[in-house]
Parts: sequence; structure tokens; C-alpha cells
Amino acid sequence: MKGPKRRTTAVALVLLLAAGAAVAYGVDGALGLSHVAADVPDERSTGTSRPRPVQPAPDIATIAVPDDRTLSRAAEVVADALAQRGRPRPTVTHGEERAQLTARITTLPGNTEPERYRLSAGPDGISIEGASTAGVANGLYALADRIRSGAAIPASEVSAPRLGLRLTDAGSVGREPDPAAFRAGTDYSLNTDIVGEALLPQAPWVDAAAALRIAEQFRQFVDHSLSQGYNGIVIPGFLEYVTFQNLGVYDADHIGQTQALVDAFAPIFAYAADSGMKVFFLTDMLALSPQLERYLRRTTGGLDTADPDLWATYQQGLEELFARMPYASGLMIRVGEGGAVYKQQGWDYESRLAVTTPAAVRAMLSALLTTAGKGGRDIIFRSWTVGVGAVGDLHTNPASYDEVLGGIADPHLIVSTKYTAGDFYSHLPLNPTLATGGQRRIVEFQSRREFEGFGALPNDLTALHQQALRAFLSQNPHVEGIWTWTQDGGPLRAGPMSLYLREGFWQLYDLNTYAAARLAWRPETPADEITRDWINQTFSTDANTANRIAEMFGRSRAAINTGLYIGPYADKSVKALGLEPPPMMWIFEWDIVTGDSAAIDSIYAVSKDRLDEAIADGQRATTLATEMRDLVAATDPTTWHDPAGKQRLTDALDYQVDLFATLAAYRATVLRHAQWLDTGSETAQDQWRQARAEYRKARTRHLQRYAGRLDLPAYNFTAADLGVDRADRDPAMAWLARALLAGILLVFLLGATSRFPTCRALWLGATRPWRASTTRANTYALIAIPAIALVASRLAYTWFASPAHVGLVLSAWLLFALAVRLLTRQPPWAVIGGVALLRSALVLAVLAVRGPGHYWLGFWTAPTARALYITVAFAAFGWLFVATGMAYGTRRTIIAAGTTLAILAAAVAAIGLEDALTTWNDQLALLPWGLSRILGITVYLGIPTNLPAIAAAAGAVAAIAAALRRRRPTTPGRIEA
Repeated sequence: MKGPKRRTTAVALVLLLAAGAAVAYGVDGALGLSHVAADVPDERSTGTSRPRPVQPAPDIATIAVPDDRTLSRAAEVVADALAQRGRPRPTVTHGEERAQLTARITTLPGNTEPERYRLSAGPDGISIEGASTAGVANGLYALADRIRSGAAIPASEVSAPRLGLRLTDAGSVGREPDPAAFRAGTDYSLNTDIVGEALLPQAPWVDAAAALRIAEQFRQFVDHSLSQGYNGIVIPGFLEYVTFQNLGVYDADHIGQTQALVDAFAPIFAYAADSGMKVFFLTDMLALSPQLERYLRRTTGGLDTADPDLWATYQQGLEELFARMPYASGLMIRVGEGGAVYKQQGWDYESRLAVTTPAAVRAMLSALLTTAGKGGRDIIFRSWTVGVGAVGDLHTNPASYDEVLGGIADPHLIVSTKYTAGDFYSHLPLNPTLATGGQRRIVEFQSRREFEGFGALPNDLTALHQQALRAFLSQNPHVEGIWTWTQDGGPLRAGPMSLYLREGFWQLYDLNTYAAARLAWRPETPADEITRDWINQTFSTDANTANRIAEMFGRSRAAINTGLYIGPYADKSVKALGLEPPPMMWIFEWDIVTGDSAAIDSIYAVSKDRLDEAIADGQRATTLATEMRDLVAATDPTTWHDPAGKQRLTDALDYQVDLFATLAAYRATVLRHAQWLDTGSETAQDQWRQARAEYRKARTRHLQRYAGRLDLPAYNFTAADLGVDRADRDPAMAWLARALLAGILLVFLLGATSRFPTCRALWLGATRPWRASTTRANTYALIAIPAIALVASRLAYTWFASPAHVGLVLSAWLLFALAVRLLTRQPPWAVIGGVALLRSALVLAVLAVRGPGHYWLGFWTAPTARALYITVAFAAFGWLFVATGMAYGTRRTIIAAGTTLAILAAAVAAIGLEDALTTWNDQLALLPWGLSRILGITVYLGIPTNLPAIAAAAGAVAAIAAALRRRRPTTPGRIEA
């Protein structure tokens, strides 16, 4: 029998190794790390040229404008500017009487552009003329801007905007400064509805007092946006304001709620249109409510987003929206994000990622454009998508853009696209899809950069935005506008409690909002000039003070680019974990400093040829931040418009210095640790330990100083500390693994060369299971030796930090062993114990090098070593079932394996896959700690949440099928299933 058994064993091993190689190939495709140089914009420093002299404000006692509410409001902005500059506030009158400033609507020669204006200044005063109300208002706003900036007023100027569509979001309208929510920093809701604070759970459905507060905030925001040069606003909402009249979608309560919302907010939103702004409503698709979903499933048979019948319902809803909000200019649509995180608490509306194919996008646009076109409205389609396939990479892939949108030439379609080839990070190329396509295009900018301090750090994006905008205008004649996010982007109540125009140090990101509008009017305006004008308006017109502030802002981008990014990694286009991770990666949305091995090891692998530079950049950033702080601190507070402004800016810069010093110490810690894991260098180990001590001091100082602050909140180092703690244990785990490996090898050596019954039984159980015998072996030792090896090796593998992982592994071995024991007449301890020792020896051999950290560094970044390990490890895993089957029968083995899988998978299903993965990941620090807090591991990695239930069912079916299989006759002496 020896020959056939050995041949069977050889065949089994070959098959297992082949299967392991196939698994390794699949894992390599999912996890493979690759990188190429990215075409990152070369950001040049600003703020270095000499400021122009500040001109005195003109003497204007009276402003005469036509009797028009929009023009009267614009005239008041001019009056405010004069008062800010210390002049007596002028009187605003209506009519043609003589005044120092006269504005009138008249025909301008040579051009019929409605936003065009002519400004003239002479001995008789200043006049502003325009062909429309919009043109005259623009002239008044431009004059006010010049007065606030201390700029000269030209003798004659004719101006029209280069880009005709200049949109903003809705700012901080409808969001309340909730100290408890902001201090906790754990609210990652992304819902942007501005009416949520006014919702009531029952009739009358709307809190009238809250609606009045929202109305006041809305008017303030509209007035400010107009004065900066914007002419459009995007307001979240669609399903909230429609009932799908006559279709029978909603019950009476729902219809009553909708009508109450329309009655309360339609007049509020009309203020923007009455003031000369275009009003667009915003929705994700597929937008749903429970009653609407039931209706769609009943009438169309499902939610097939490529079905025109489904979109016919939304067409009726869009018609109703335009009827209820007749001033609406159109609807903005996004299909690339959705889910529970976007849902307004207490509301039954939701969005779902369902428009995921080119056919679905085209069906949606065809239907909605037909409806919009009838009333001369536009559909703005956001190209922002994250995923696979043509729609999934529509945002950055010109070929996908053409596949999805090519050939759609509807004049009412506008495509809105972020200027970066990705999200609003630095170190990213300009978006190549903005150079292609025949549709009307607008460019998206974010003022309060969610990934770069969330508006708490000086961050002058003027030059970068100018570079992007001018590039797109030179490449694509269809670019006609911008959309500036003044407040939106990222979790709404994470980060500093700053609400645009209303709360906190919002002025820091107002610079970017102001600059984007100026660039949309005149993209050729020098970036330095725009920044200096804003400084004069916001902080000081004193030449020395304004110059120092400008120099500070001139360093801001270099500080951000080096302090928050690890340059050698960030300047590469990286693919890892089957995804395209962002260029920051070590800091996760927005303040979670990560400690996971996947991110840190990938950053090290990409950066290791420039490791000293990557680490030195952290200190360089701290130096830059210190210089920035010193520039501002040296100014005279009496030269500021408000001395409190100097204090706020100095505090922000102190915060930046402290933060960057802490991050610099942390980056040195994790990169030197990875270098030691990779090379074993004693120098790297010493540098790692020195950096770790500095990091702990800096982190403690940072938390003591900023924890609990609302304006300058401490960064979250929980995940970082988890990673540092596990890294500290690597040397000890390596020594433990060496000792355990030596013990296992000794057991196998004694088993192979001697007659120690217990060792012999384990050796034969691992290598020739059909010969394993427990007759002379010590049963307790036969169980204890593999059990100790399993427990100790898995404790070492998990740094003694993951009871969840150890418990799961041990439960699997124990359940399988007990199941086999119940199904057989012979104790299976030798076979299962021997294979357990073999499997443990393989793990320990890798851990023995430099601990679990080295194991995971190789797993994430070393494809050859990873493939070899996975091939052998999978074969060793499969050998457990082959060995058990050879010793005790295939049928019993299937029953035992199926039962084990069913029990464990059912337990995970009961816990919930997301919760189980979160616990496991928190303890092992393998994937970013923030994934489960913000997106969810299952969502981010595309893991079906019903996977444990499917596995449990599969295990149960396999076990039952094997149990029901008819037994075949057995030959004497053979244990057969």
C-alpha cells in the first residue's frame, strides 16, 4: 500500500501547490503594488513681488442707481467698502440726479454680453454703465472690490467675465455650530441638505423659527457671493420638493410634508434668483424613498437604470420641480457616490449607487435633458465617480469619458469636473478629461480643503488654481465656468468648527473662494495681485504688514506639500490593494494619522530610494511653518484692521508648527521602522527608536495643547499609536518565533529519527497520515504540543494584540478536530496536530526574521516572496483536509470542514461582517483605521456584506450532502467513508 499512498500524496501535493500558485496569482492581482511618476503641477512660490501702493479711497457722498433691488444692494456694497476704508458712508439714491458715483443701464457699443460693464472715472465722478442689470451690478461690485483692496480706479475700463458660469455651493447655510458634535469629531455624515435643521417629524413639518434662521443665512451668503463675482448657486435637494403628482407614489402625509417644505423654502431660494443668480438644485442618482422604490418596482419591474420607463417617472418629478421652483436654472446630478452616509437623519430619502453603466448614464441624461430642454433649463452632470468600469473611472479616464458621454451634443448638458485627476489633494496631475469632450464644461475647486487641515491652515491655492484653469482654457474651448465649494467636501462636523461667513476662522479659506471668482473673470490676473488684494481687504493695508502676510501665504503651499505629504510617494501614481490610493494616504480623512501596515509599507516601498529626502521633508515643513509664524508675529497689531485677526492667524500658525513637528517625528518613526524591517540595519533600528521617542513627546504635547479645541482641534493619533505599539513588539516577537520554531523542528527531528512515540505520531501525522498511530503516544502531550504551538505562534503573529484573530483561528482548529473526533472511531490528534505543527512552522519561519512587521512588509510590497509564501501556505492549509481524508475518509472530512465553516461563518454573520472586520483590523492594524469609521471596510473594498451568510450556507450544504451520501462497502482493516 505504500506505493499507491505515496503516489496519491505526491499527486495531492502537486495539485495543492498548483492551487496555491493560482491563489497567489489572484492575490497578486488584487494587492500588487505598482507606481509610475505622475505629472504633478510645478507649484511656484507666490507672495514674493513688491506690493503696489495702496490708493486712497475716492470721495463719494452720493451713489445714484436705477430703482432696482439688485442694483440698490450692489450700491450698498460700495458704500460698505468706503466705510471700511474710513470714508463717510455715502447715501444711495435712485434716479438720474448728479452724484459722485452714477450707475445706469444703457447700450454698450460693440458687444451684447449681458454681464459686460464700463467703468469710467474723471473729475466729474465715477460712472458705471452696463447693458443689463447684471452688467451694472458687476461694475458696482468690481468698484467695491477695488476700494476695499486699495487698488487704483482706472480712468476707463470695459470688462466682461471670461467664464460666464460662476457657481458656488450653499456655503454653511443651515448648519449650526454644535460644539459637542464638533468636539467629538466622530460625525462623518456627508449629507449636505441645508433645510435639515428646520425639519419636524409631524405636521406642520417645518419649524418656522428655524426656517427664518436659514433664510437669513441664505441671504447673507448670496449677497457675499455676488459681491465676489459669482452668478450662480447650487442648492441640495430634489425629491424633497416633488410628489410625482397624479402617479400615486406618496401617501397624504408625505404629500403634506413636501408641500410644507416647498411653501417654506421656495421663497427663500427665490431670493438668489431675484438677486441675479442662477439657481441649480443638486441630487445624487439614484434618488429614492421607500414609497418611490415600491412604486418603481411595481410599475417598471425593478430598478433597471438603463430602462427609459424608470426615468419617465423622474422626468415627471423634474417637471414638477421646475413648476414649483420656476426660477430654477436646472438640476445638477452625481452618480458616483451614495448610501447611508449621505442620508439626512429623520428623513426617508436616500441615494443609491445604481447608475453604473454607460447605457444607464445615457438613458438618464437623455430623459432628463428632454425635460430640461423644454423649459430652457440645463442639466449639470458631475463626472465624479469612484469605481471600476467605464463609469467607475469616468472622472479621470478620457477613454471612459468618451465611452460614456461621447456623441451627446445636447446644448443643455454641462459636465462638471474636479480640476485634479482624483479628489482634492495636492501632488495630483491636472484632470486630463477636462481637455477632452465636446460638451459644455465647468471646473470644480474646493476652498476649504478637506484633506489639508480642513481650512485650519493657511493654504493659498490661487496660483495652482490659475495654472489649472489656464491649462484647461487653452486645451478645451468648451470650458465655460467654475464651481467653487466654499464649505462643502468631506465630513460636515469633523475638523475645526468653522462655518463660512458665520463661525470660526473662515477667512483662511475665503481667500480661495475670492481668488477663484477673480480668476473666472480674468484668468490672466497675476496670482500675487489677487492674494494681496484679499489681504488688504481682510487683514491690513499697511505696506509692511501686508507684505509679511503675503510672504507667509507665499510659503503656504510648500509647507502643505511637504508637511502633509510624503513627497517621494505623493509624486507617484500608485496602485495598491487593487485600488488607486490617494497621494496623502498616511493621513486619512481628514485628521486620522494612520498606523496600518498596508499604507505605511506601501509608502516606504515607493519612497525607499529617496528615504532620507522623504524624512527630511518633514523637518523642512516645520521650518517653513516656523518662518510663516515668525513673519506674522513680527507685525504691529495696530496696523491690522482688527488686532484679533492677527491673534487668530498667529494661533493658526502656532498650531501648524506644532502639528508639522509631530507629523515629522511620526513619519521618521514609521519609515525608519520599515527600513529596519526591510534591511535589518542597526543604524535604521537606532534611528527608528530615536524618532519614536521624539514622536511620543511631540504627540503628547500636541494632544495636551489642542485636544478638545474647536477652532484648532488635535489630530487623531489613535491609529498611529496602534501601529507604533505593534512595531515596538517586533523584535520580541521575532525572538519568540525563533524559539518556537526551534521547538517544532526539534519535535519533528525526534519524530523522524527516533522512537519517541508522541513525536513520532506527530511527524507521521504531518507527513504520512495513513501511518499515524496514537497507540503508544501520550494523549495529553499529543494535544498539548500542537495546541501550545498554535496559540503561541498566533500570539506572536498578532503581536499579542488580537484576541479576535487568535480566537477565530483556534476556534477553527478546535471545531474541526472535535468534528472529526465525533465522526471517527480513532482519535485524530496525531494527524491534525502534526499538520498544525507544520502550518505553525511555516508562519514562524517568516516571523523569525524580524517579527510580524517583516511578514506584512513582505506581504504588501514583495510580490515574489508573497507568491512563494501564499503558494506554500495554501498547500499546507489544503494538506490538512487531504491528510484527514487519507486517514479517516473523505466523507467525514467534508462533514467536519463544512460544519466548521457553517458555524464560524454564521457567528460572523450574527456579529455583522463590517463589525467583525473592524474589530479584527483595529487589533491587527493592517488597513487604515479610519475605513470603518468613515466609509466602511466592506464598502471601500467592495466586499459583499452577505458573504458570511453565503459561506455558512455553503458549509452547511456541503456537510449535509456528504452526510447523506450513501456509504460504500469497505474492505476489512480500512477506515472508509
